[in-house]
Amino acid sequence: MNTAISSADLLIRTLPTPNPNALKFVMNQAFKSEGKATFTDIKACEHLPMVRDLFHIEGVTQIHLFQNTLTVTHDGTVTDDQLAESVDAVIRSRYAVHDPEFGEAELVKARPAHTDPTLIEIEAILDRTIRPGLQADGGDIEVLELKDNQLSIVYQGACGGCPSSMMGTLDAIQGIIRNEMNLPDLIVSPV
Repeated sequence: MNTAISSADLLIRTLPTPNPNALKFVMNQAFKSEGKATFTDIKACEHLPMVRDLFHIEGVTQIHLFQNTLTVTHDGTVTDDQLAESVDAVIRSRYAVHDPEFGEAELVKARPAHTDPTLIEIEAILDRTIRPGLQADGGDIEVLELKDNQLSIVYQGACGGCPSSMMGTLDAIQGIIRNEMNLPDLIVSPV
C-alpha cells in the first residue's frame, strides 16, 4: 500500500493516445510494479480499490496498467476533459490504498546492461518516465552510448520513423534527463 504518499505528492500527466477513445495517465508513482494488467469489467478488479473505482466513471470500458502508465478506454459518451478530471480525482483519492505489486510478476525483456553509472541512471529515468508511454503505443527506446554530452538512442517498434518520436518525445527525453541529472548541455540524438 502507499499510505505514506499524499495526493499532493502525485504528479499526474494526462496524454492522448492514437485511440480517440483512450487517454493515458502518466504518474511519478507506479500503477504496476512489474508486468502489466488489463481489466475489462469491475468484477475482475474488486480486490484493487483504485481500479474498481475507475470503472464507476461513466463510459469506462477498459483499464490498462503498465509501470507508471494507466490507460483508460471509454465508449465515447464522455469528453476527454470530463474523463481526465474524473480519472485524476479517483487516482488522487484512491492511490494511497492501491498496491502496485498486485498479481504475479511477469518477465520483462532484458536490455543490454550498462556498466557506466551515468547510463545506469539514465536507464532508470527512462524506465520511470518515458518507456511506459512508448511501450503503451507499441514501441520502445534503446540507449546506445553517452559520449561528449551526446546521448545516442534508437527508437524501436512503432516509434521508429514516427514524426512524434522525432519531435515531442525527443524533446521530453532530453528535458527530463537534463533536469533530473543536472546535465544542461546534454544532447539526445536518435541514430
